[in-house]
Amino acid sequence: MPSADLFIHSANYLATVGGHSAKPAQGKEMANAGLIEDGALAIYDGKIVAVGKTSDVEESGWVGSATQCLNAQGKFVAPGFVDPHTHALYAGSREHELSLKIKGVPYLDILKQGGGILSTVRKTTQASDEEIKAQTMKRLSTMLSLGTTTAEVKSGYGLSLQEELRALRLIHELNAEQPIDLVATFMGAHAVPPEYSEESFTEWLVKDVLHKVAQENLAEYCDVFCEPGVFSVASSERILREARKQGFKLKIHADELESAGGAELAGQLQVVSAEHLLKASDEGISAMAKNNVIGVILPATSFNLANNTYARARDMIGLGMAIALATDCNPGSSPTESMPFVLTLACLYLRLTPEEALTAATINAAHAIGKADTVGSLEVGKQGDVLILDVPNIDYLPYHFGVNPVETVIKNGIIV
Repeated sequence: MPSADLFIHSANYLATVGGHSAKPAQGKEMANAGLIEDGALAIYDGKIVAVGKTSDVEESGWVGSATQCLNAQGKFVAPGFVDPHTHALYAGSREHELSLKIKGVPYLDILKQGGGILSTVRKTTQASDEEIKAQTMKRLSTMLSLGTTTAEVKSGYGLSLQEELRALRLIHELNAEQPIDLVATFMGAHAVPPEYSEESFTEWLVKDVLHKVAQENLAEYCDVFCEPGVFSVASSERILREARKQGFKLKIHADELESAGGAELAGQLQVVSAEHLLKASDEGISAMAKNNVIGVILPATSFNLANNTYARARDMIGLGMAIALATDCNPGSSPTESMPFVLTLACLYLRLTPEEALTAATINAAHAIGKADTVGSLEVGKQGDVLILDVPNIDYLPYHFGVNPVETVIKNGIIV
């Protein structure tokens, strides 16, 4: 037997979040984070080869004289965070919209004035590849320092075929140039450009764009901003049905600003995940639960919109849904890269327990982007994506907010 490359031992607690690689943790299952006192794990060739109590891993035969040992005494060890919903690829910023928000100007009014997503579209399309990558690389570096080791990134700040394909190509380049594993989502239906109507833009996406994006093989998922004033339920359904025909897996931004049938559509189409869901109806939540739709909840967006409206996570869990958490990292409604902050918000405002929040930020988040077979839990055979957190237990992680609790990030068995 070869010696492990890395041995992490003596952790106050280690959270495996195990047992849910085949299907996400649903309902009450989310409350079990697989905590091990005096926890340890061994990594060989980038993969976890042993996990358990320190004495058990020491006696497994994997720890040898060549093994690098990390003492996690007094610390909490967890899987690397998985951020399943970001818009991290863009140029520029929108800090000027903060004063409008403070004055009570609704987001859709800002969008109609040429701000919001359309403002970022202009800045991104005017920027060079190098400028976009440099700005995005800085965000990804911040994400990594805060414990994110896998993330989804959407296009959607191009709104033309050429620019959307450029965004997806840049996501693939960035995936190869830094440690975080990136999953690409095509979101050409992010907003309606001013030169189009909703109907004509939907027609263009369905007839002229989706098959061309599919041919490039640059995105696994297709997402749509289903919201009155952006894409109606009918338009969203048309786009998503065509995307499925073209081989994309489906996601939907649903019921963020109004209850308009987006969650019901998510259930009807049996999409992989529905995102936001602040205003999802009882019928919509029931439809998602019955059809195993993962609810990706974005409490940092709710926090930043400052209207005291959060998704009804407890109702979703009560109906047996799987819940995931994400930053929604974007330049307007959620300019943050911090999954630890998201966990705090999830506990305070979604009323998740720390165990449920960690499950939602790891294995369930991995399921939301098709990566649960390789990441999201600390189990034998999984990638060695591990965090050593400078907190004594799982409760302390969301309790002490506004700081970075991450002491060490390990990606594929390498300290990064």
